[in-house]
Amino acid sequence: MTQQQSIRCDTCAVRHRAVCGALSRTEIERLNAIAHHRTVPQGQAIVADQDTVSSFANIISGVVKLTKAMSDGRQQIVGLQFASDFIGRPYRDRSAYEVTAVNEVHLCTYDRGQFERLVREFPGFERRLFENTLDELDAAREWMLLLGRKSAEEKVASFILMVSKRIDVVGCQSGQAQGPAKFELPISRAEIADFLGLTIETVSRQFSRLKAKKIIGLDGARTVVVLDPAHLERMSSV
Repeated sequence: MTQQQSIRCDTCAVRHRAVCGALSRTEIERLNAIAHHRTVPQGQAIVADQDTVSSFANIISGVVKLTKAMSDGRQQIVGLQFASDFIGRPYRDRSAYEVTAVNEVHLCTYDRGQFERLVREFPGFERRLFENTLDELDAAREWMLLLGRKSAEEKVASFILMVSKRIDVVGCQSGQAQGPAKFELPISRAEIADFLGLTIETVSRQFSRLKAKKIIGLDGARTVVVLDPAHLERMSSV
């Protein structure tokens, strides 16, 4: 392992939030020895639906969307993943979704065979992956509640709150005073409507209502400022 590879791992912004956060120094060095960094341009597929799985990845920066094709050719967005999230499911031969870069995405990738051998060798790593899977299951159940029971206002508020907690904040720098969260929506309003099971007109109307109530601010079509996070949190709850 080269010193350059070690420095990359030591200074990784998402290491302690990612699945590799459970590893010891020695184990991190072993994982780093099989890691390769990859930048994926906006709009490019990282993994196609039903592709044979040859590698896994941690997201270092950027956002990816998970989509599922239906029999008539339509596609449904079934999830978004952000920095520190893990792409792939060990011990599964094929991908269950298409994984696409929403914006430019920086990945730390691992060969499947080498990665699965390390998982078997390091008990803490296997536990972290298991916890990650349970977190995804909990998130899926929460999303079932959102789609099945929440109003349009609650759905849009929940989406904004989720993104505000996960996406990189615009202009965020260490040491600066924390102000209102300001971020770029990772997907278009049409895609948000698809994701939430709403029409684009309903999504746009709810954004306008949240702005009128001074819960959020809008700067163009994509930039959102969360002005009243406590109110947004209450609206997201049931």
